[in-house]
Amino acid sequence: MPRKAEGNSTSTPMSPARAQAALRSLRAQIDKLDAQIVKLVNERASVAAEIGKLKNDHGEEVFSPAREEEVLQHVLQLHEKTKGPLDPGTIRAVFREIMSGSRALQKVLKVAYLGPEYSYSHLAAIDRFGQAAEFLGVNNIAAVFEEVDRGHVEFGVVPVENSTDGRIADTLEMFLRMPHLVICAEVRLQIHHNLMAKCEPQEIRRVYSKPQALSQCRNWLAKNLPQALWKEVSSTATAAELAQHEPGAAAIASRQAAVKYGLRILFDNIEDSPYNETRFAVIGHQKSGKTGHDKTTILFRIPHQPGSLAEALEVFKQNKINLTWIESFPGPRRPTSESSEEKAPKTPRPEYLFFVDLEGHLEDPKVKRALQMLGEHCQEVTVLGSYPAALTSG
Repeated sequence: MPRKAEGNSTSTPMSPARAQAALRSLRAQIDKLDAQIVKLVNERASVAAEIGKLKNDHGEEVFSPAREEEVLQHVLQLHEKTKGPLDPGTIRAVFREIMSGSRALQKVLKVAYLGPEYSYSHLAAIDRFGQAAEFLGVNNIAAVFEEVDRGHVEFGVVPVENSTDGRIADTLEMFLRMPHLVICAEVRLQIHHNLMAKCEPQEIRRVYSKPQALSQCRNWLAKNLPQALWKEVSSTATAAELAQHEPGAAAIASRQAAVKYGLRILFDNIEDSPYNETRFAVIGHQKSGKTGHDKTTILFRIPHQPGSLAEALEVFKQNKINLTWIESFPGPRRPTSESSEEKAPKTPRPEYLFFVDLEGHLEDPKVKRALQMLGEHCQEVTVLGSYPAALTSG
């Protein structure tokens, strides 16, 4: 049978009058559905307010990362069953804001983050807490920890590692200084860098951004803007602000920062790796409950002798616990003991600590058992937190 020629349709197109009538009918359906959605969202908020009252009467925390993760997973499973046209990320964002608004009926949470508005840390904070939280931008990672520690905010959002550049040393150093602060949640944010400016590409003489962002786009910059100087600043949002005012200046920042500072995106997704992702930790004073899909972050110090690390890691193998991240980090130097023949102390030796993420929650029996065994091989073991393992947000 011969194939029908493409574009040759036997259906008769609607007349303009019929098309307008169909459009009015569809819009009426939308209005009716919107009324149902608003009614159900408010009913849901009323139930959430009742839950908040019960939690308040029993001294429970407003923010429950474990419960919120359960809700998000539940609605995403329902969405998958319905096979609807919306992207799962859209469904997640809608329910994130519904939960954020409902949470604010009980208490508006204060959250500190690194940088001005629309830095990637700010976007990660919004991704976790929604727009109904009160956000406080600070100038450096240490200040995020300090704001949480002093009780000026309930939570802080700090970067931990990037898939391209690895660990964020400033964050790890602060965990050494303030190990009493708890990781209660995490955010995995897909990082898409954009080159933005008010000038044309050939007029660019300087490119501003954070050192990490410049590093993550170094190959693209070398190939496409070999004449431009790289200028490091404290945040991507600060870079966008500078590009707003300086002739011949461009910035590498988020799409939201371009909108905020009135810049034109000249090139998007210029990161060298298409899998560029940053993992953020949500820090606070409260612990997170168990979900069944959790991670635990620990910090341990081992004796400075051959085989110490191998013995420590063997504990996890024996208990069939998977490690998803391990990072060595230089700790404070400790002086060696004085010899009986020498009164002057010897040069302090370098000492390393290890940050580890493992699958499971502190309440899991095998995790408890592993940490008890680990303590027999280590000089120090600190649990920095157990929390729901996050999915990547685009």
